[in-house]
Amino acid sequence: MISRIRRARAQEPESGLAMVMVIGVSAVLAIFMVAAIAFAVGSHRSARNTQDWNSAMAAAYAGIEEYQSRLANDTTYFQYGNPAATFEPASDVTLPTGASTNPAFGVGAGGTWADVAGSNGKASFRYEVDNSKYYADGTLRLRSTGMAGGETRTIVADLKQQGFIDFLYFTDYEIQDPEISGKSVSTCVKYAWAGRPTSGGGCSEIAFGSGDTIKGPLHSNDTLRICQATFQGPVTTSYNPPTGLKYLKQDSNGSGCSGQALLPGYPAYSPVISMPPTNSQIKREVRSDRPADVPRPGCLYTGPTTIKFNSNGTMTVRSPWTKFTNVKNDTPGPSDGSLNPDCGTPGTGANQLGSAGGQTLTVPENNVVFVQNVPTSTTDPNYRSATPSGLSVSSGANGSNGLGFPMSQETTPKGATSTRPAYGFKNGDVFVQGTLKGRVTVAAENYIYVTDDVKYGDSSRDMLGLVGNNAVWVWNPVKNSTKLLSGSNRRIDAAILSVAHTFQVQNYDTGGDRGTLTVNGAIAQKFRGIVRSGSHGYKKDYNYDNRFRYTAPPKFLSPVTTTYGVNVWVEVSPVMDSDGTYR
Repeated sequence: MISRIRRARAQEPESGLAMVMVIGVSAVLAIFMVAAIAFAVGSHRSARNTQDWNSAMAAAYAGIEEYQSRLANDTTYFQYGNPAATFEPASDVTLPTGASTNPAFGVGAGGTWADVAGSNGKASFRYEVDNSKYYADGTLRLRSTGMAGGETRTIVADLKQQGFIDFLYFTDYEIQDPEISGKSVSTCVKYAWAGRPTSGGGCSEIAFGSGDTIKGPLHSNDTLRICQATFQGPVTTSYNPPTGLKYLKQDSNGSGCSGQALLPGYPAYSPVISMPPTNSQIKREVRSDRPADVPRPGCLYTGPTTIKFNSNGTMTVRSPWTKFTNVKNDTPGPSDGSLNPDCGTPGTGANQLGSAGGQTLTVPENNVVFVQNVPTSTTDPNYRSATPSGLSVSSGANGSNGLGFPMSQETTPKGATSTRPAYGFKNGDVFVQGTLKGRVTVAAENYIYVTDDVKYGDSSRDMLGLVGNNAVWVWNPVKNSTKLLSGSNRRIDAAILSVAHTFQVQNYDTGGDRGTLTVNGAIAQKFRGIVRSGSHGYKKDYNYDNRFRYTAPPKFLSPVTTTYGVNVWVEVSPVMDSDGTYR
């Protein structure tokens, strides 16, 4: 008995130790359990926050895309926004009303948000519009804030109209201008893939041939013929056969060839980019009766006009037929003319627009110069019944416009006729040369002539648009088959557009070699222009101005239908909280 009691007592310390160990292990397990639960809850919260964070960014992107779709459906939508938004610089925007009300323009804690489609109201966005540069270069800035859960994220995007200057080289039709070739418009002016004759009738495509190197993106609405040419940028076409290549391995005569150099996967299909019928849209930028749309009108000149850009930021303009440099209304009446002090003084006195030396003016920064035909309506303020005093002119295929064109002994240029003269003395022709300091677009109701080098003083800052309603000519006068201009080579720094005709070297097939035609910019034309034939004319050196991916010359023409592409986007610190208040 005593021995059993002793054994029990001997075991008591071991039992106590076991109890302590059990309690300790249980406590540790409880700690691990609590930690596990806390980690699981924290992970859930982190995952939830991460999901909201990503969803907020997706919502901000959805805002950009939704705004792009509105612009695609309504090209005037750039005018809308909330003037109470804080997006700087201050923009000239107004809120749409009625059925056009847009919840994405909400501002502040009580303002609306637009729901992201398909999110069941769990993600939304707002955006703010900066259109302060739209009238200058067609660009818009958008600040879009996405919201999901309690998270907000903001991105800023630059949007630009997609158009002709997205390409170094753009053509509507791959044939020579019928006005120059004399071929049938009704027969030839259709795309090859839509039934244009490919042999006979002079309607076949002009090929890109040996020695042609295109250093930038190219698009043609027509079928391309490519023979031993080199393309260093993307090539797109609206020719889309069900199988095979999207171009013809042929020269201009239809003979097969090889040795073409294109980037992999090109040419690729792209829809037709339609050209406007005229450049009259630019002419609206010189009207003084549209202050909401044209707060700072450009310069209107009438009849043949010469412009020499000077490297100090000025231009010397001679325009004898001009009476008023701004007008009102599409069809101006007798009292609808006005004088713009930035555009010079009409008249033939010393240092006036009509004088022999012209008038030197500051280049109209971020604006336009439009040269119109002498009006035929007697009620137009720029109508003249008689030739300006001191101006010697003559009519005919090689008639004189009184400004030094044609040159002495110059033979009638190729293609000129009495009904379509090269230098019509009442035509809206502009003759351009010089070194530009500034940003301006020069447009002509008829022809543009590049009479000498046209270059930038600063290629990172200066920008020029040349928009001819009819042809844009590289001036190349000849006497019979002999060139009249000394020297060689020609350089043009500009975005060039011929709306209804072509960009071409005058007398391209006579006068001998003229060296190299260097274009730094973009070329867009309705018909393919010829710059060299055999040993005559210019060799090509065409280079894309990469700035045109992001911006454009002032008020440059866009296609009939256009979309807006995002050129640059960047995430910034969220500008507002989830309740809508600005931070």
